[in-house]
Amino acid sequence: MIPQRSLSATHPARRWFVLSVFAVSAVLLLARAVDLQVLRTGFLREHGDARALRVVAVPAHRGMITDRNGEPLAISTPVDSVWVNPQEAGVAGQDPEHLARALGMQAAELGGLLRERSGREFVYLRRQIAPEQAAQVAALKFPGVYQQREYRRYYPAGEITGHLLGFTNIDDTGQEGVELAFDEWLRGVPGSKRVLRDSLGRTIQDIENITPASPGRQLTLSIDRRIQYLAHRELKRAVIGHGARGGSLVVLDVASGEVMAMVSQPAFNPNNREKLRSDLYRNRAVTDLFEPGSTVKPFTIAAALESGLFRPDTPVDARPGRLRIGGHTISDLHDYGLLDVTGVIRKSSNVGASKIALAVGPQPIFDLYTALGFGRGTGSGFPGEGSGQLQNYRNWSELELATIGFGYGLSATTLQLAHAYAVLGSGGVVRPVSLLKVETPAPGSSAMDPDVARAVLAMLETVISAEGTGLRARVDGYRVAGKTGTVHKSEAGGYAENRYLSLFAGIVPAGAPRLVAVVVIDEPNEGVHFGGQVAAPVFAAVMRGAVRILDIPPDDTPALENRAILAGAAAPVL
Repeated sequence: MIPQRSLSATHPARRWFVLSVFAVSAVLLLARAVDLQVLRTGFLREHGDARALRVVAVPAHRGMITDRNGEPLAISTPVDSVWVNPQEAGVAGQDPEHLARALGMQAAELGGLLRERSGREFVYLRRQIAPEQAAQVAALKFPGVYQQREYRRYYPAGEITGHLLGFTNIDDTGQEGVELAFDEWLRGVPGSKRVLRDSLGRTIQDIENITPASPGRQLTLSIDRRIQYLAHRELKRAVIGHGARGGSLVVLDVASGEVMAMVSQPAFNPNNREKLRSDLYRNRAVTDLFEPGSTVKPFTIAAALESGLFRPDTPVDARPGRLRIGGHTISDLHDYGLLDVTGVIRKSSNVGASKIALAVGPQPIFDLYTALGFGRGTGSGFPGEGSGQLQNYRNWSELELATIGFGYGLSATTLQLAHAYAVLGSGGVVRPVSLLKVETPAPGSSAMDPDVARAVLAMLETVISAEGTGLRARVDGYRVAGKTGTVHKSEAGGYAENRYLSLFAGIVPAGAPRLVAVVVIDEPNEGVHFGGQVAAPVFAAVMRGAVRILDIPPDDTPALENRAILAGAAAPVL
């Protein structure tokens, strides 16, 4: 047993020891405080900034696409995207039902997403939502949920320019059409900045700009939005009215090679792609190949005139409406009897065109077709453009030469065919096709003699008459030069008997060519299928509007005066 006195004697020493420990601790804490608050003030500031300062990306909007007159065709609008840090959201243990409702999700779906990706620090919940929805999400102040600014592409003309412009994906990268072809030009370069954020991750102050954002560059197309609308409306009306599978239409400026309008059916709206089928993205005007049929007869005639073997009035015997070559029969719709070269065009005689091609020979026809651009792409730069097919003339049999003379045995796109017709309108000059506005037209290169081009143009005017096949392509007050085409579609083992392409290619005004248009209707199915019945009226409707929009002066004023006189004579006297 320890004596009581010895325990009492140790109490003062213990007290002094404890007091000494506290005193030393206080001195150390005071010294540390002085060190941090006075001697090294930057230390706490640096650590505080490290917890509140962040370097964030500054989004750059994509360049605007406009038509030739500056009307917007594609613009980028600011939107917000919602993301979550599942680690922060999970710690809070908050019921996600209100957040799910604001995001348009099921609570179970949101909860499962947070659990499945609990190990991540960044998960998108919704991309590019409407401002009202973004405000609802922000008002909930759900822990770990943040928003970031992005840009969404909007197309004011909707389906009218859908095939031409294409669209971008959710990251604003071009996927189809012009958006894809000129993606590098249109794409912006994001910047970066340093910001101060609060404990909820909200930006409360911009500290400094590190790298400025560089927006994409504006792109001005050759398209005239007004003519594009006309072309879209009339083509859609024809496709629906004739129960057709689809169609395409291209309008070119003869002098510059600019594409004034380019439309396809069926169309799609690039602003709403939730239930869209990928097969609707296809721009038929530049991707779909077809045998152009009678629409290439003018070029066979041009080769014949250039050969010196034929003139517009040279007789061609189309009797008896059939031509037998190597066990195959080439037929006309009727026995047209004895025609001249102009009559072959006016009546669209396959027999006449075949006999002319056989007389001229393969090389002159091949050389001219090649110079006009058949067998290769137009160089428009449009993604997926077809180049068509034109075999070397050395491989042509007699039958192939005859059929190529009236448009079978080669293939082309709607744009290629329009490009070839523009050569006739420009006096034999080939100019490059352009989807961009052209300030100074390219000089081009010669494909045929100007006198030959003018002679063929004059022959094509006879098609738009009561004796021709293209009367319904007439445009009041304007001379029209054009050609109809009705093509049997190919199928396994030959050509289909009841499946057709209806075509019309024309130039307005023929006296001073300004516009070329080609109309293709795929498988009309309402009792009529001839190009003069189905495609020619579409051409006329579009050109009537286009000449007014562009203020192109009439070149057929006598016809207008005669019709006015007749109308006045028929009017009752009051």
